This record gives sequence, C-alpha cells and structure tokens, in this order.
Amino acid sequence: MSETIKDPFEGLTKGNSAGNAEPFRIFSEWFVEAEKAESNDPNAMSVATVDENGLPNVRMVLLKEVDERGFVFYTNYESAKGRELLSSGKAALCFHWKSLRRCVRVRGPVVQVADEEADTYYASRARGSRIGAWASKQSRPLESRFALEKEVARYTAKFGFGEIPRPAHWSGFRVQPVEIEFWQDRPFRLHDRLVFKRDALDAAWTIQRLYP
Repeated sequence: MSETIKDPFEGLTKGNSAGNAEPFRIFSEWFVEAEKAESNDPNAMSVATVDENGLPNVRMVLLKEVDERGFVFYTNYESAKGRELLSSGKAALCFHWKSLRRCVRVRGPVVQVADEEADTYYASRARGSRIGAWASKQSRPLESRFALEKEVARYTAKFGFGEIPRPAHWSGFRVQPVEIEFWQDRPFRLHDRLVFKRDALDAAWTIQRLYP
C-alpha cells in the first residue's frame, strides 16, 4: 500500500518552520522533473483572478521565471486578466503535472515586473510574437479573423526589419507567494499534501501537512 512509497516531504514538518528558500527549492526540483516528463509546456499554469463583482476567472499561461521573489508571467495589461490583476493586486496559480501525478498551488499578492526585466524578456521573443503583442487587443471583441490578420500586417509593415519596441501595455506580473501547497498522488486517494505559509514576504515559512 502507500507505506511502500517514499514520502516526498519526509522530515520537513518536524521543525514546523522553514527558511525563505525552502518551498522554492522543492518547486525547482519538481519543475526539473516535470521538464523531463511532460511532453508539452511543463511551465503551463492556471492563473485565477476575480473581476469587479468578485466573480472568479481562470486561464492558462506560461511561467517565464521563478526565484525567491516569486513566479513571473507576461500578458497584455489591458486584457481581462491584466485589468483584474492591476485592480485586486492578488492572484492564485496552479501547476498540474499529470505524468508525475503532482500539483503545486500558489497564492499571494501581485506586483508588476520592472521595465528593464520586461524589455529583456520581450526582446527574447520570436519576432512574430512581438508583432502579435501590438496587433492583438487581448480579451476585447474581434469582428473577424481577417481583422486580426490585417492588424498583424499593419504592424509588420510599420516596423519593417527594424527593432520592435515593447508596447507600454504589455509587461509582466510577479506573484509573490504567501502560500505554496505541494500535492503528490498516493494510492486510494491518501495523497500527500504539504503547505507552506507566511504572514509577510520577509517572514519565515510555517509548514503544515494536510489531510488529503
């Protein structure tokens, strides 16, 4: 039964506290395994927000950076998610690596990345993706596919073969976690769940094992 399976969190809850780097260390180890196991987009994650009426929204994006400061992704700030994040300043994330039977959930406040950081990432994107950031009025009504293609053609002609600057409305968000939960599948739904929580971004984490 489940006793024969190695506990991925063995020893972590004995002291019931951890330094700032501990959950990021676990995430990094799991992410390396996911990169080997997942055939498509191991960095895919859901991002949950709420609108002005408190109604939740969730969608998939790609993680572009993670360190002890938080989890970074990029988007159009004028999109639904951009407007909601700028309004509430909070978000939740979920990674699901089906082949590994693992999940990671993240919650916390959100801040905008620095312009220099956004510029560097934007410059690394494919030229077509940079054009797309200008052409797409993300989340707003689109009359036809042709209208989008016409905008792509317009900006392609505008920038020609020169540099494509980053649009002011396109940048990144960093989710600064105050809670990170690791979930590992076990037989008979007796899963392992370990949650890290902290009261402030500069505080030590507390560790709690949860019932499945």
